[in-house]
Order: sequence, then structure tokens, then C-alpha cells
Amino acid sequence: MSRTTDRLFGAGATSPLLIDGRLVPGDHRFGTLDPATEEVLGEAADATPADLDHAVAAARHAFDSSPWATDLALRVRCLRQLSEALTRHAEELRELTIAEAGAPRFLTYGAQLDTPVADLRWFADLAERYDWERDLGRAAPMGLASDRRVVREPVGVVGAITPWNFPHQINLAKLGPALAAGNTIVLKAAPDTPWCAAALGVLIQEETDIPPGVVNVITGADHALGARLCADARVDLLSFTGSTGTGRAVMRAAADGLKRVFLELGGKSAFIVLADADLRAACSYAAFAALTHAGQGCALTTRLLVPRERYDEAVRLTAATMRKLGTGDPGDERTVCGPVISARQRDRIEGYLKLAVEEGGEFAAGGGRPAGRDRGFWIEPTLITGLTNETRTAREEIFGPVLVILPHDGDEDAVRLANDSPYGLSGAVHGGDPERARAVARRLRTGTVSVNGGVWYAADVPFGGYKQSGIGREMGVAGFEEYLETKSIAEGVS
Repeated sequence: MSRTTDRLFGAGATSPLLIDGRLVPGDHRFGTLDPATEEVLGEAADATPADLDHAVAAARHAFDSSPWATDLALRVRCLRQLSEALTRHAEELRELTIAEAGAPRFLTYGAQLDTPVADLRWFADLAERYDWERDLGRAAPMGLASDRRVVREPVGVVGAITPWNFPHQINLAKLGPALAAGNTIVLKAAPDTPWCAAALGVLIQEETDIPPGVVNVITGADHALGARLCADARVDLLSFTGSTGTGRAVMRAAADGLKRVFLELGGKSAFIVLADADLRAACSYAAFAALTHAGQGCALTTRLLVPRERYDEAVRLTAATMRKLGTGDPGDERTVCGPVISARQRDRIEGYLKLAVEEGGEFAAGGGRPAGRDRGFWIEPTLITGLTNETRTAREEIFGPVLVILPHDGDEDAVRLANDSPYGLSGAVHGGDPERARAVARRLRTGTVSVNGGVWYAADVPFGGYKQSGIGREMGVAGFEEYLETKSIAEGVS
């Protein structure tokens, strides 16, 4: 690991900040841990309020005074350079992600690394072909002949606050469209995964032509840095991914300055198994989905809704798959469920397991810490039975390898249960009749739905939620346009 980090950060395995085009070691540092072993991986720069102030000032100056906002060719070239740099360093970044985030190796070949790196090229291509100016033609409102056009322009300075669960995916899902649109950005990374963000800053500074101040990367142990970024009057747009509770705080902070916000928040998504589905296949798929990256994904399906008459069979099949998958070393390509990110997160999950018992639930699989794993932050793959959809365990986001299985009484009831949630981020439907499954999917009040194993995650697919799962969309053309303003121009014709 030291050779990997030395190649990225230099000798000593200490990651820097990126502020105004310079790599800054910082006056203070904090440690980062391997969640699988609790070993100290190294240190990261611990930004101060003064560092954050400098970063915001740099982003403001770069937007107002540099050619970044108006030079499309420069932006496209720089995004492609960044994608190429990340690709060149993919193996170092892969090991870093496994060690720091506890991400299973197989996921780094997809959403944890390789896919978001490739997606940067999609945003560069989109910026090249995008219709930045649209002619509305001539009209004579109020009898005055006018030629009208609509122009799309960048919003300005973006404050981006990202979580620890999929650090590269979420960091790049904000950077890619924001930069392609012509904005400058201050990226404030999660305290649990500072190295992943810092590596991005190093490669931007050393291997791209992105001008100073356009991208600033801040790492720090103090969560209050995010609040300061939200309140800063020089920031025009806040892009936040994290819990719904913190999302509310971001929205309140944005209100004073009427900042635009993009919020991608929590979920408690339902996996619906219809009566005509292949029950064995559906339950295996549901177990795999719930355990991926130890359940640490906002869009993972964590409520399994099965026909009441086959409930016991579904419990048996799902529990068997969960026990078979178990937990494993995230460095092993066969591992699906690795550690959770921290002792704090492990303890939070254990609190929900205790609550589940108090609410009348039972464990068909798991329910505690796996035997033989005395170091690191581990939770057994857990299947909870005996609850109703009204219980807190079935309604609140747990963010761990925990699946609640509930019975339904037909398609209407399944839709009702799935929609009876404060969240609306994702969902899944499995059924033998594709038309029937599609009909159920269309009635779900969620931003994304998988039907019979379909994968919606891609650069060109908008992602986001209904209800308390967020505001706006990330990815796709819709995600790109979150970072644009609309200007209408009318020119009088004599």
C-alpha cells in the first residue's frame, strides 16, 4: 500500500489539498483507517476554515476572470486529459479504493472506479455536441418584431459535498458535468475517504491543463467545513450527496442566499417479487443487491416484498444466499460484502438490529458481527423477518448489509407497500410476464427502477429521487443541465 500511495502522494503517504492550482500539505493532518483491519493507512491534510476560504476565493476568481467559463475547447480537452490520467493510474487508485473505502475489488471494475472514469469522456462529448444556443425565430409580441434566442451558461461556483460510500463515482459525477458546463468547483470530500479525493486533486494539478482555481479539493476531519461551504455567499450552487437529514441542513443554509441546490439523498427502496416470478432467481438477486458493498449504497433495494403465500419459501431462499455470500476480504475478487466504513457506522447498524428485535423482528440470517473478524468494522449479512412496513426498521435507511422481507397480497398491495415510504430513490420488479412487470414499475414513485435485472446506472441515464430522496438529477443530459443557467435574448428588428 505504501508504494501505491507514494506514487500518488510522494514519500510519506500524506495526501495534500488542492487550492488555486497548488498542492498544499496543510498545517494539520488526520489519520485514515483501513475499515477491514482498523490499521492506519496514513494521513491526510486536515483543512482549516482559512484553507476553505482560500479555495472558495480561488474558485470565484477563476470563474469571473479566467477563460474557463467561455472556452469550450479548453474544457473538453481538460476533461479528456483527466479521464486519461485516471486511467493511467487505475491500478493505484483501485488498491487505494479497496483499502480506504473497503470497496470490494469486483466493484472497482464498475461503479467504484472504472465506470465513472470512463463517464468523464461522455460529459466531454456531450459538451461538444450540446446545443448551447437555440434560435426561437422571429415574432412580434406587442407588435414589436424581435429575433429571439435562448443561451445556456454555467451557474458559477459550485460547492460539492460528497460522501464516503462510492467516493470516485460521486466525486466524478459532480466534477464531470459541472466542469463540462463551465463552472468552477470546490470539492469537499468525506472525512472517511480523503485519499480518494486527494488523488484526484494530485492528478488534476500534475497531469491536466485545468487552470488554477477551477478545481479545489478540500479534505478535513471537521464536518463543519461543509456547513461553512454551504453558507458562503460566493458559492452559487450546492451539489450534495448524503443523508436526508444533512440534505435538509444544506437546503436551509442555501435558503439565505437563494442558492440553487442539487440533493441526492437517502433511500429505502423496495424489491418487488410478483407472483409469476422465478422465486429462487429473484431472491438470490435481491440478496446480492442488498449485500453489495456491505449495503452501503443509497439506491440499493433493502425491502424485499414477496407474495404472502410464498413468504416462508422466500425467507429460506434469501437467507441461504446471504449466508453463502457471507463477508470477505474486500481485496478478494469473490467478495460481495466487505466491511462497513467505520466503528461509528457499525455501531449505528447494530442499533437498528437491536431495534428490529424490539419491534418484533427475527433474524433468518445474521444479526450481529461475523465470527472470527475481531479487527475491522464488520456486520453479518442479515435478513429480518416478522416486521410490518410501519416499523422504523422497515422505513428508515440503515446503510448496512441488512434486508427486511415483507409479504404482499398481490400487485396492488405490492405497489402500495413500495410507495408507502418517505423515500423514492430506486426500486426493482421481478416477474414472469414482462408487460405486467413494466406496469408495476411505472406505478412506483421512484427515480429509477430495475425490471427483471435491468441496469439503469450509466452516464447517459438521469439518477435521482422522488420525495425525501432528493431534488434534481445527476448523470445524463438532465444532470448536466443542473449546472447551467438559461438566458433568453430578444433583439429588436427595424
